[in-house]
Amino acid sequence: MAPFPLVITEVLGKYGAYLLFLLIGFAFGYVLEVAGFGNSRKLAAQFYLSEMTVLKVMFTAIVVAMVLIFAASALGLLDINLLWINPTYLWPGIIGGLIMGFGFIIGGFCPGTSLVAMATMKIDGLFFVLGAAFGIFLFGETVDWFYIFWNSSYYGRLMLPEWLGLDTGVVVLGVVLMALFMFWGGEQLERIFGKRDLSKAPKARYAGAALLVAGAVAVLLIGQPTTLDRWLKIAPEKETLLIDRSVQIEPGELLHIMHDHDLNLVMLDIREEPDYNLFHMADARRASVDELNLLVSELHLEPPETVFVLMSNDEIEATEAWKVLVAESVPNVYILEGGINGWLDIFAKEEIGIRPLQGAREGELRYEFASALGAAYQVADPEFHEFELEFTPKIQLELKRAPSGGGCG
Repeated sequence: MAPFPLVITEVLGKYGAYLLFLLIGFAFGYVLEVAGFGNSRKLAAQFYLSEMTVLKVMFTAIVVAMVLIFAASALGLLDINLLWINPTYLWPGIIGGLIMGFGFIIGGFCPGTSLVAMATMKIDGLFFVLGAAFGIFLFGETVDWFYIFWNSSYYGRLMLPEWLGLDTGVVVLGVVLMALFMFWGGEQLERIFGKRDLSKAPKARYAGAALLVAGAVAVLLIGQPTTLDRWLKIAPEKETLLIDRSVQIEPGELLHIMHDHDLNLVMLDIREEPDYNLFHMADARRASVDELNLLVSELHLEPPETVFVLMSNDEIEATEAWKVLVAESVPNVYILEGGINGWLDIFAKEEIGIRPLQGAREGELRYEFASALGAAYQVADPEFHEFELEFTPKIQLELKRAPSGGGCG
């Protein structure tokens, strides 16, 4: 997958990249202005069904970007895991959308278009920007009053294919067809309420529509890369890390980072539920290999200083899970060397209620427990200062490659 931001920085340098981003922002503002989005009357006309330019321009931008993004992903040029997609907070999002829509109708601008209007010295744009700034300040001062609601109905990084349970290509084609139908409907509304003569509309829009449909069909036919596809692409490089045991951290290092407050440790226990219920590490979360794909978007939202440690009874299942997360571009993923069995070999020698089990096969727990106490055993979180274990440090914090935030003008 092409790391475009890194390539741009390497080729142009830091300040050259800043200049490029500035030019992109200027071009975006220019497009909004020439589309008439700096004119509040033109923007407000859509609510009177007489001028649907806003709907057509914005939906064109959305569907073109969607087709290009998923086409690049299908061709292996873009890792969609590294794109910032706003997490879904359903009811706060609905209420926020209604408030913004109401403000749009009253003021004639959205935040981005108000900046365009202000940049072209329009007084109403300036007052809208000042009002938006005051609203941001007011929200920041009062958000604690409704903090619980503001963070309610959280669905994470949810996209339409996941929500609908459909193939990505099917959704892309469906959204394109829906947008084209809305364009047609918008033109009919302009003809009825705006008295627009559609015979004078540019004929090139039909070619653009055909090109969009063709792109969506191509996305459908090519398909999106699976986790296995991604792994096979990087396997020659990543298998070396497993062979060299560069990602298998010793129990002593895990104990050390469990008490390192500068790191955010996420432990994922890949074992079956019965073994997990018998014993698991303090704060470890159970997740099977099959469930990891559902967790990927959530793991990408963890802070940059996060270290992920996978563990199974030995290393077999944890290694398979490591391949899944690495293929899905989750950074800083490690495996507990020797697994839970290796951990117990070191720390459970005097633990009451735990004793070695003879004849355990590969992949099975080599200890038996008097009771299924989970993390209630002392060995689940040993006292750091009671053990002086030497280990070779292997954790090297990788710069987080996926963006940790985003926004919309």
